[in-house]
Amino acid sequence: MRLLLLGLLLFTTLSSNETTTIINDTNNTYNSYENNQITPDLPKVLYLSFEKTPDRVIKGEIFSVTLKTLSTVPSFVDITYELTNHEGLKILNEIPYREEDPKYYHDTFYFLTTSSKAVLPDFTATLHDYNNTVYKDTTLNGKELNVVTLNPKKNFSNIIANSFELLEYKTTSYDEQHNIVVFVATATNCDISAFKLQNVYKQGIESITESHFDSKIVYYVVINKDIQNFSFTYFNLEKNKFLRLNIPIIVNDDSVTTQTDLKPIDQSRQRLKMTIAGIIALVAFIFILWRKKYIYLIFILIPLAYIAYIGVPSKEVCIKVGSSIYLLPVNNGTIFERTSSVYHLQKEGSIKDFVKVKLKNEKIGWVKNEDICKD
Repeated sequence: MRLLLLGLLLFTTLSSNETTTIINDTNNTYNSYENNQITPDLPKVLYLSFEKTPDRVIKGEIFSVTLKTLSTVPSFVDITYELTNHEGLKILNEIPYREEDPKYYHDTFYFLTTSSKAVLPDFTATLHDYNNTVYKDTTLNGKELNVVTLNPKKNFSNIIANSFELLEYKTTSYDEQHNIVVFVATATNCDISAFKLQNVYKQGIESITESHFDSKIVYYVVINKDIQNFSFTYFNLEKNKFLRLNIPIIVNDDSVTTQTDLKPIDQSRQRLKMTIAGIIALVAFIFILWRKKYIYLIFILIPLAYIAYIGVPSKEVCIKVGSSIYLLPVNNGTIFERTSSVYHLQKEGSIKDFVKVKLKNEKIGWVKNEDICKD
């Protein structure tokens, strides 16, 4: 009897364990099925490849990369990109410049090389359709680039471009030891804000228009008076070599219509001119007394009129408190002084929206018309 009860108990235990195992297996199978239903595999509809990448890049160069993208969805709204994991590069456009053909998108991105080691970003493309259907993102992994670092001479301007051209330039006197050269230049495929020269007394950007396609800069540089020809180089990407640009130093005294008239009036020259005119008038007067022909009075009147014209003192202008005095007559230009009180300064000339003034320390500056006191 005891053996019969022991056997029945053993049978019941085994049956219970088997049932539990079956239930657990069934639950696992259900859970696995349910999970697959919640996170099904998304279809891949985009295929990316590199269509154009550079064989080498120069540190400081702007270059382009073009992707060729194919979609298996015939009609959709757009393809967008996320760029990640790049190294030694500055991304200039995260929205590509796009060209289409019946089969592919040709999407172009621009980069600036900032380091001697550079890696392209991973390009992750996402397709957006009209029904907000979710598709699988496609990622094209970036690759390391062959970067070359230039070893230029000291007159290198730090410019790497397809082209860099001087449009105009002018040299005027800055002080007794220096001249100031102002020039306007344009460039293509260039980080023009990188422009910088070595071994000069002073330099700076007066205005700039930045674009990796076409850019423009107004730049000033203060150099020693003994320099007769000012030159610098840039690296031309199309010719793959350094090119030299020259600016002949011809100090200009006249009033100009550009933004570079910094020449102060030379009082010693004016005194010399007045002396010569006075001598001419005196000689003419003696000649009249000797010949007694008063028709020659004109030779006295003209020099005297010239002396009177030069001798008229320059008009003073009133400058408001807190006004900016600029190095050059350019909006957003270099400010080298602000008026701490109302200034009464000698007016030396004017150009468009600016008045040229001479400060108490004999420096020449420019003040906006709006900062001149009203009568």
